[in-house]
Amino acid sequence: MKVYTKTGDKGETSIIGGRVPKDDPRIEAYGTIDELNSFTGQAVFLAQEAGFEELREQLLQIQHELFDCGSDLAYAKHSEDKYKVSGPLVERLEEWMDQFELENPPLERFILPGGSALSSALHVCRTVCRRAERLTVTLARTTEINPEVRMYLNRLSDYFFVTARTANVRAGMPDVEYVRSGKVFR
Repeated sequence: MKVYTKTGDKGETSIIGGRVPKDDPRIEAYGTIDELNSFTGQAVFLAQEAGFEELREQLLQIQHELFDCGSDLAYAKHSEDKYKVSGPLVERLEEWMDQFELENPPLERFILPGGSALSSALHVCRTVCRRAERLTVTLARTTEINPEVRMYLNRLSDYFFVTARTANVRAGMPDVEYVRSGKVFR
């Protein structure tokens, strides 16, 4: 099988049920989700290197769910009966975050992304996830989408933030507080 099809040489690509320009907001949204999935794959490796097995397993599951998010956004017509992303996925992310948050020190000020290699990678995932979420919000202004994808991405970026902090805790590295920040979290 050849990977190249030449069908996109004129700037269009296939979606489920049609074709659109490659810079269509739908392609921007699920293309950014694909980018996030790649960064998540890097975090899977770093979690394994850090011996953070629970996180590694969760991130692998999230990678599959990110594919589901992209798939749900790839329908040319609203197809509620075919969507894969649903509320229980969002609730499960919340449960995972609640467990990891028990390990984290109280947050008082804004923190800088960074610390351990794993934490830094998770912060990259967080920021790419926020971009994917923004693009999904933009898409939803003009196209009917699965609203659960937007909620999943919103919660997922929080998950990346919490786990980035937990990765630093487990590596024995404190959060680096933003020096110009007052106490903003109480």
